[in-house]
Amino acid sequence: MSLRELVEKYLAAAGSYGKSVPIAALGLSRGETERVFDILDEDYHISRFFHFSNTIGASYQINGFPQTHIAIDAEIKAIL
Repeated sequence: MSLRELVEKYLAAAGSYGKSVPIAALGLSRGETERVFDILDEDYHISRFFHFSNTIGASYQINGFPQTHIAIDAEIKAIL
């Protein structure tokens, strides 16, 4: 999955940038979710736009840490 596709899924779930949404709302399988976010989270130029949180909901292991929600900054548009 490309970064652009992931951001489009996020925007469909969130409605706009900066809103925290359940990672499960992106509609990916657990394996794909964890694999894609592991890769993207390791790249500083991408991960600085991602804001993960661990609250109530389905939990995913992103680089070894449990995460349930994500918010993406609008500034990510500069690298799409």
